Amino acid sequence: MTESSEWLIYRGAGEPHDGIERLPAPPPWRDFAGRDTPGEGSEDRRLGAHRHLAELHRPGAEELEMINAALYLRRPLLVTGSPGAGKSTLAHSVAYELGLGNVLRWSIVSRSALQDGLYHYDAIARLQDVQIAAQGGFGKAPGAPGAVEGIGSYIRLGPLGTALLPSDTPRVLLIDELDKSDIDLPNDLLNVLEEGEFAIPELERIADRLPDGEAEVLTADGVKVRVKDGRVRCRAFPFTVLTSNGERDFPAPLMRRCIHLELGRPDHNRLATFVRAHLGDEAARSGDDLITRFLERSRSELLAADQLLNAIYLTDAAAPPSRDRLADLLVQRLDRPR
Repeated sequence: MTESSEWLIYRGAGEPHDGIERLPAPPPWRDFAGRDTPGEGSEDRRLGAHRHLAELHRPGAEELEMINAALYLRRPLLVTGSPGAGKSTLAHSVAYELGLGNVLRWSIVSRSALQDGLYHYDAIARLQDVQIAAQGGFGKAPGAPGAVEGIGSYIRLGPLGTALLPSDTPRVLLIDELDKSDIDLPNDLLNVLEEGEFAIPELERIADRLPDGEAEVLTADGVKVRVKDGRVRCRAFPFTVLTSNGERDFPAPLMRRCIHLELGRPDHNRLATFVRAHLGDEAARSGDDLITRFLERSRSELLAADQLLNAIYLTDAAAPPSRDRLADLLVQRLDRPR
C-alpha cells in the first residue's frame, strides 16, 4: 500500500483483512456508545464534548433577546437560517444552561402529522392481546392482557405530548425542520400550542371505568406517567423551538403565535468556537485555514457548518496526504444544480 493510502480502512482489494481494528474513535457528534436512556448523550453530540474549552457559543444580543422573549411570553421560538447555522443547537444550549433536562426532539418529515407528535395508540397490539387472553380462558378479567385497566400499556406519548405533561419547570421541545412538513401540519399545531393541552380520546371514553380515572402511559423519554381523565394539560408551557431552513413560508396564524429569530451566516470567531467545542483547541488551530476557506466559499455557495466539522475531523484524525482535496470533497455546495 502506498504512503498516500495508508489512512484508508476499506481498500477495495477484494480480500478480507483486519483493517477495521485501526478505525479510530468516532467524531464526538457521531458517538452513540454508552446510551442507557432515550436522549442520553445528545448534549455532547449537539454542544460538543469539549464545550468547556470553548465556553460554548456566546449568542449575539438579538439572539439573547428573542430567546428570552420566548421564555417570558411562553411562546414558541421559530428559528430560521441556513443548514448548519446552529438552529437545533440553540435548543440544547438553553436546556443545558437552565437545567431543563434532555431535549425532546420531533424531527419532521413530509409524512409527519400532529398525531405523531402527541401520542400513538397501538390498537392492533391490544386486539391481539385480547384474543390471546380469550384463548387462554382469561376473558375480560381484571389484569388480563388487553383489559380496560391496562389500556395505558398500548399508549406512548410523542415528543410534543411529553412536553405538555404537567411539571413545575418547562421541558425543552425541538420541532426540527418544520418546513419539511406537508401543508397542513403548521396549521394543525395552532390549537395545541395555543391551549397547552390535548385529549386522548381512547382514554376519555373509558375514564369512568379506570381506577381514579387514571391510566399509566409511556412517555417519549421511556418513563411511565399517569394521565387523568384522558387529558394532558401543561402547567409550565414548554420552551418550544421550531426550526426551518427557509424552504417555505408559514401561515400568518402560526407566525403571530411565534417569536421569530433568524440566524445569519456565522463569522470566523463563531465557527472557530464551534470547532473548538466539538474537537478541542488543537483541531481548531490546525483547521484554521479550512475555516477561512469555508467562509470565503460560503459567500457565494450554500454550505453547512457540519461539513466543516467533518472535514477538520477527518483531515486531522486520518491525516491523508491529499488534505485539501479531501476537504473540498467533503465540503460540497448544497445548492449546486442536480
